Amino acid sequence: MSRPILEVIALTPQDAQAAESGGADRLELVTDMAADGLTPSVEDFARIRAAVGIPLRVMLRIRDGFTPGDLDGLRARAAGLRAEGAEEFVFGFLDADGAVDLAATAAVAEAVAGCRWTFHRAIDHSADRAALRAALAGLPGLDTFLTSGSAAGVDAGREVLSAELARAGEPGYRQRILIGGGLRAEHLKELRAEGFDAFHVGGAVRADGWLTPVDADKVAEWRALIDA
Repeated sequence: MSRPILEVIALTPQDAQAAESGGADRLELVTDMAADGLTPSVEDFARIRAAVGIPLRVMLRIRDGFTPGDLDGLRARAAGLRAEGAEEFVFGFLDADGAVDLAATAAVAEAVAGCRWTFHRAIDHSADRAALRAALAGLPGLDTFLTSGSAAGVDAGREVLSAELARAGEPGYRQRILIGGGLRAEHLKELRAEGFDAFHVGGAVRADGWLTPVDADKVAEWRALIDA
């Protein structure tokens, strides 16, 4: 059995190297955490890719919130990142009513055809999670949902997470659940015992939130707790 996944948000090569050193399995690459994480530049991606050997999932989002904005521009950014070697991505969009924006999400999925991707925490802000999952079930490359079960975080979303894990293997529930958003170290023992096997952290592995870089020792602490 493969070990559980620990994914760490990285903004810089320094973040990436510290995360890899501490035992992260994968990085989510973003810029501008004041906007909850936007698409990094091709140049920043290239620098981070050169700094580490672990997989990178690159955020495709060019505006704060969950609507796509300039879809052609977003697809162009995806093409530029792919040309530089990006192979995995993170994206997902809602419409004004909180339903999945299937047209926009499918258009970006087409732009990264052949790549694996995560539908991010837009699911936690959707009006109907089950409908969103059903609508996305057939999109190629989608292998992960990043979710805390609730827009309010893991504490509020525990029952939802458990219910979705119980449906693993059903249409719309075949993707891996990557838990992130309000995730704390004290959640891990119970979540691991229940069978969750993928975890996503950002500020929790920094000394002073987003004001400081990733701390390799903090990543190692999370690695040890996940593997215990």
